[in-house]
Amino acid sequence: MSFISRSGKALQDIIIDNISTAVLMVDHKLSILYINAAGEMMLDISSKRAVGQSLRHIINVSDAFFNRLETTYSNNHPYSEHELSVGLFSGKELTIDYSVTPIMLPGLSSQLLLEFTSIDRHLRIAHEENLLAQHQATRSLIRGMAHEIKNPLGGLRGAAQLLENELPEPSLKEYTDIIIGEADRLRNLVDRMIGPNNLPKPRLINVHEVIERVRQLVSAEVDNAINLKRDYDPSLPLIIADPDQLIQAILNITRNAILALNDHGTISFRTRPRRQYTIGSHVYRLVLEIQIIDDGPGIAEDLIENIFYPMISGRPDGSGIGLSISQGLINQHKGLIECQSEPGNTVFTILLPLENGLENINGDTQ
Repeated sequence: MSFISRSGKALQDIIIDNISTAVLMVDHKLSILYINAAGEMMLDISSKRAVGQSLRHIINVSDAFFNRLETTYSNNHPYSEHELSVGLFSGKELTIDYSVTPIMLPGLSSQLLLEFTSIDRHLRIAHEENLLAQHQATRSLIRGMAHEIKNPLGGLRGAAQLLENELPEPSLKEYTDIIIGEADRLRNLVDRMIGPNNLPKPRLINVHEVIERVRQLVSAEVDNAINLKRDYDPSLPLIIADPDQLIQAILNITRNAILALNDHGTISFRTRPRRQYTIGSHVYRLVLEIQIIDDGPGIAEDLIENIFYPMISGRPDGSGIGLSISQGLINQHKGLIECQSEPGNTVFTILLPLENGLENINGDTQ
C-alpha cells in the first residue's frame, strides 16, 4: 500500500503501458501528448518521436476521421467506430476499432483520449473459420453428389456393354464405345473432385526437403524460363507429416503459378515460423508457414474468395480441382491454405501446426 501511495502515478503508468489497447492523448491541434507502449508497437513509432507530432503525420486515414476528432473536441461528445482502415507511413495496413473520449482536467484545456484496438487478428480468425467450414460443407456436398452420380453412371456403362454384345453390326460399336468412354470420364472427374480419401501416413520430415522435391519436379517443366527462388528459415524444426501429400499440395499450387506466369517471371518458396498462432479457432504454440509467391498478373477479385472450391478456375481450360485438393490435403494435417493476390504479387500461404496430432492417426510415428 505504501508503494501505491508514494508512486500512484508510476503504478498507473505501468498499468497503461502493459495493456494491449493502444492509448493516445491529443490536444486541440491533434498533436500527440502521450502514447503508451501498445500504441508504439501498433503504430510503429517510439514515444520520443510521436509526442509533439500531429496525429496526421503518424497515421494515414481519410479526412473524415480527423474532421470528426475536431468536432468531438468542440462538442465534448464521446463516440466509437468499428473496422477503420489505417495506413502507417511504414507501409503497414491495420484494421482497428477505436473510441474517442473528451477529457476535462482541472486547470488544463480539454484533451481527447483515443483508444485503438487492432482487429486484424479477429478478422483473420473469422475468415479462416469460414474458409474451413466452407471447405467441409463443400466436401460433404460433393460426396453426396458423387454417390448419386456414380450409381447411374455404373448402370449406364453396364447397359452399354450389354447392348454392345447384341449389336448386329460391328460398326455400331463405335456408339457404345462413346457411351462407355464418356461414362468413365465422368466417373474419373467425380473421383478427382472428391480428392484423395487416404489418411496421411505421417513421419518426421524436413519440410525443406519436400519443397526441394517440388522444385526439382517443376524445374524440368519450366526449362529455366521461370526463376525459382528459395528463402528458407534454417531454424525450422522437423514436422510430423505425410511427405507425399505435402508434395502434392505444394506442387498443385506451384503449377498454377507456372501457368499464370506464362513462361516468364519468378516463383519464390519462403518458410518462416509463427509462434502462438491461431488457425481457425485453435491456438498453436508453433506453426510452420510455407509461402509460394509469384509475380504474375494476379487472381481476379471475383475469383479470389472462391478459388478453393472445385470447378472454379481463372483459365478457360482449367479444371479448378487442384487447389481444392491441396486445401483438403493440408486440412488433413490440421492446417490451412490462404491466398492474397494483386498484380505482380500472388501469395499462397500454407499454415501447418507443428503439434498436429498426426502421430496418433496410424499409431506410432514411423
